[in-house]
Formats: sequence, structure tokens, C-alpha cells
Amino acid sequence: MTSTGRHFQAGIDELKRELATQGTTVATRLAHAVRGLASRDIHALDEVAIGDAEVNARQMAIDDKAFKLLALQQPVAIDLRVIVAAIKVNADLERIGDLAVNIAEASRRYFDYGQIVEQELLPRMADAAQAMLQWALEAFVHGNVGLAQSVLERDDALDTLRDQAFRRLADTMAKNPGVIPSVLELMLVARHLERIGDHATNIAEDVFFIVAGEDVRHHAGLATSE
Repeated sequence: MTSTGRHFQAGIDELKRELATQGTTVATRLAHAVRGLASRDIHALDEVAIGDAEVNARQMAIDDKAFKLLALQQPVAIDLRVIVAAIKVNADLERIGDLAVNIAEASRRYFDYGQIVEQELLPRMADAAQAMLQWALEAFVHGNVGLAQSVLERDDALDTLRDQAFRRLADTMAKNPGVIPSVLELMLVARHLERIGDHATNIAEDVFFIVAGEDVRHHAGLATSE
């Protein structure tokens, strides 16, 4: 490999490392938001809600590195797919960071309005969303299409949990209008968790794009782990 090739490969490797770091940061913020809701940890919620400047700054740095690799190295084939996918994954991770903030803010308002029994519906959604994010990140870092496929398959289950939560929460509102403000905040949390699953699914789909040049969007069920 020429020195230019080694330099380019080093840039690709660094791009992946920075994305992995971003993923860890975002996953940690999401875990804090979920824990804050589950255990009424206001401090954890406030830590997440005060902002995500670190995530935003790293997103810009990663994009800048990716665009420079595209402009200066003119990559082809799999290297080009890695860089294009990295830009997309970077955007998904930033959005997940925003959704973690949204969960923390909705949870804070929920505690102000008052807790209800139906809060217990959400831990399964949170576990599923967090698992999908972790699997998607591992699949991206290691190019593991089997793990990526697991993320795609989990997405429908998360959607089902969201639908179940919405139905039960709507029933609670109908029976007790006094808890409507609390219920609406929990519905927001459920929606945010479902959206996190969608972004994790986007990352998993990018793994197929990198490894096989295969676009599995809109027909994820057709993806294989071959």
C-alpha cells in the first residue's frame, strides 16, 4: 500500500472511531434519560436536558472529516460507501441525542404533573430501543450484517409496544380526565423511543449498504445476512 493509501485508510479508521465515540456518548445520554424516568432521578434528567453541545460539536467535526475525505481522496467502491454511510449515521446519532433530550424534558414535566401507574408500560420500550441502538452501532463498527438484520427485525416489535402503550394510555385518559397532562407526556416519551428505534434501523440499513452495496430501505424484511 502506498503512503497515500495508508493515509487514506488511517482517515477511514479515525472516522469510524469518532463515530463509535459519538455513539457511546449518545447511548449514555439516552440511558441517563431512561434511568431518570424510571427512578425519578431529577438530576439525571437535568444533566441530559441542559443541552447536547458535545454531541453537536462532534457531529460537525465528523461531517467535516468525511467531506474532506470525499473531496481530497476521491474514494471508490466500498470506501466511498463507508464515507457516505458515515455521514448518514452521524446525522442519525445526532437526532437520537436530540430525542434523549426530549425524553428528559417530557419526563421532567411528567413528574411535575404527577405519576400514574401506566408509567410502567415504558421500560420494555426503553429496553428495546436501547438494545437496537447498541446492536446497530456494533454492526456498523464491525460490518456485521447479521447483527444489523436483528435490528431490522426488532423494529416491528418496538412499533407494537408503542401501539400497546398508546391504547392503554388513551384508555386511562378516557377513564380519568384528570391525568391527561401526565398521560400526554408519557405518550411523547413513547413516541420518542419509537423514533430512536427508527434511527437505529437507519444505521442498521447502512451496514447492508456498506458491506454489500445493498439498499434495504422500505423493504427491510427482504434483507439477508448472507
